[in-house]
Amino acid sequence: MNKLIAALIAGLFAVAASAQTPAAKDAKADKPAAAKEAKADVKADAKADAKAEKKEEKKEAKKAAKKEEKKDGK
Repeated sequence: MNKLIAALIAGLFAVAASAQTPAAKDAKADKPAAAKEAKADVKADAKADAKAEKKEEKKEAKKAAKKEEKKDGK
């Protein structure tokens, strides 16, 4: 009976220890996913910046055109 209890306790310790250590495959699999996510964020930021820049250039061109119209009209 004592050997059975000792074996059960040792088994519980082994299960607890193995449950706490991360699997090596999962850690390696997370890196590419994180890299892809970061790459997507950078791409989205660059796209948003380009869009804002284009909008600003359009606004400046419109402003310059109005200024030319006023200048020609006077």
